Amino acid sequence: MRACWPMVGLALAAPVAAMPASAQEAEIVVTGEGLAPPPGDAAYATVTIERDRLANSASGRLEDILADVAGIAQFRRSDSRSAHPTSQGVTLRGLGGNASSRALLTLDGVPQADPFGGWVAFPAYLPERLARVRVTRGGGSGISGPGALAGTIDLTSAGPDMLGPFGGAFHYGSRNSFDAVATAALRPAGGGFVTIAGQYARGDGFQPLVPGDRGLVDHAAPYEQASLALRGVAPIGGATELQANVSGFVDRRNRGVDFVDVKSEGVDASLRLVGRGAWQWSALGYVQTRVLASGFASVSDARDSAGPALDQYNVPSTGIGARFELQPPTGAALTLRLGGDLRHVEGETRERYIFVSGDPTRQRRAGGNSVTTGGFASIGWRSGPLMLDASGRIDYWRIGRGRLIEQPMAGGPALTDIAYASRTGWEPTGRVGAALAASPAITLRAAGYLGWRLPTLNELYRPYRVGADATAANADLDPERLRGVEAGIDLRPVQGLLLSATGFWNRLDNAIANVTLGSGPGSFPGVGYVSGAGLYRQRRNLDSVEAHGAELDARWRSGPWTASASWAWTDSRVHASGAAAPLDGLRPAQVARHSASASLGWWRGAAGGAVTLRYAGPRFDDDRNVARLNDAVTLDAVLRVPIAAGIVLDLRGENLFDRRIETGISDVTERASPRTLWIGLRYAPR
Repeated sequence: MRACWPMVGLALAAPVAAMPASAQEAEIVVTGEGLAPPPGDAAYATVTIERDRLANSASGRLEDILADVAGIAQFRRSDSRSAHPTSQGVTLRGLGGNASSRALLTLDGVPQADPFGGWVAFPAYLPERLARVRVTRGGGSGISGPGALAGTIDLTSAGPDMLGPFGGAFHYGSRNSFDAVATAALRPAGGGFVTIAGQYARGDGFQPLVPGDRGLVDHAAPYEQASLALRGVAPIGGATELQANVSGFVDRRNRGVDFVDVKSEGVDASLRLVGRGAWQWSALGYVQTRVLASGFASVSDARDSAGPALDQYNVPSTGIGARFELQPPTGAALTLRLGGDLRHVEGETRERYIFVSGDPTRQRRAGGNSVTTGGFASIGWRSGPLMLDASGRIDYWRIGRGRLIEQPMAGGPALTDIAYASRTGWEPTGRVGAALAASPAITLRAAGYLGWRLPTLNELYRPYRVGADATAANADLDPERLRGVEAGIDLRPVQGLLLSATGFWNRLDNAIANVTLGSGPGSFPGVGYVSGAGLYRQRRNLDSVEAHGAELDARWRSGPWTASASWAWTDSRVHASGAAAPLDGLRPAQVARHSASASLGWWRGAAGGAVTLRYAGPRFDDDRNVARLNDAVTLDAVLRVPIAAGIVLDLRGENLFDRRIETGISDVTERASPRTLWIGLRYAPR
């Protein structure tokens, strides 16, 4: 991570240097946000999660709050306290097949997907440091960047008005769990602000396997995680402001068996200039560093002994990017935005494998880099009740420096030394939409789009194991390409109530999925030995995944009362041929037909409470639709009672009915968090 520290220092110092030298200078109001979303976004299916929901969830986990928008899904249903980090990609509308993200998640304009694997490091994002989350379903967002196949998830940091001068909370929960949070904000004389937010969480964990499948080797899965985020915003003259962000996280998990410790950490830094004059513009530069270490175990059929099977002891990666966009003055009826962006990622997996008597006999290094660079344009036009929007971009991509080296641990010549040929290409992205305000209470909308996604370095070069099953990488994967259409209606029958309905059709060509090619016992290319209880898979491009469905959303607010509900129905099917032909007509792995969420809350000042009911439909864990995961209904609740000036008693409960939430099946069945109860105190001076 040493490469990022110079930019970290620059990011920390920049806002301070930019602030006026004298408190006598006129204060300039800064927002800390980027350019406003184009008005044409009204043509698309958009849901906003506001701060009062972000700060009042039972789990305090961003991935849990995102489930308020039905159809958002990770590859597995476990959260970041027990899931393997590489399973936490995020997608929408049943466009799955493996754990890579098909939705583009950004924080203050910066892409947040892991540079190597495309998954999301959720422990890095304390919900209480955010102002809002804006989810746009559907692909083809030209101005957001490449990779927004299924939609975009925009996170916006909170400013001092929301954070207050200081706030903190400490909770103790089931299984000896601790969760501590602190936020602070400062407004220096002369304008601008500085914020800081941190979190520390740990727990002894629960046993991931369901009771009937446990053996002597199985134990609880502890976790320990921490994050820190610093942000500075300052005026630098005229209508221009400088925004600097630095954040980092550390994450330690065990998966419930010896030899399966997982460690990940990262540091991000970014600088953004935003001009809010007649010619509005934004210039952004950022760097991401990540390091992952993950062990995998070989467990006996009786689960009475375990040994190491694969040690990915170091998987470093770096992402560097830049972006510029310009919005010239065009009058009230027309909005034009032009720009370009660049993203470069590189990384490799360093592994030890083929263990004999507990010691590795071979080592492997595999990795490479990729670059995407493109230009975009977006135009919106409003005439009375009609809004038209069109955006497009063209991207050049390159996958290069791919390498696979395998050699004995004892030394000697390499057993495998392959330099993969570089590949390049051009890909278009486009989206058109229209919204018609048929009346003050009714808006009709429709859209069509094209999008694409480059395979991640993880998909190209890193193998992995789940239980007895092993999955090989594939350096020859092609980009995924999406086309889709949607239509919907937004209703505002009374003040404070918004009802939305959307129907959609998407086709994802060259969809990347984990395809079963054989079963153990035996040795297979790219993974080594697979036991008789395991399956051998490889990442492959399917012909396509086709998904159609419907989404219903409701948001209501009246005085202290708030309510929301969301339901998604998705019929997603695989089209496959060749080695993947047995998958033709089946559902993609880990894609549910139905999902739903409903919340009701009452808040008056610091007092209040909320309940959240969720339904996760049945799904299949595997590509061949053999391993069925049952559905689950869960109930979460929060209750807050002021007990002294600025001090609030906080009671939280997750999965109160202790439902069994199945997340994966190999030769055993894995579950997500059981009932978890918390008690704590919150402090915020009045």
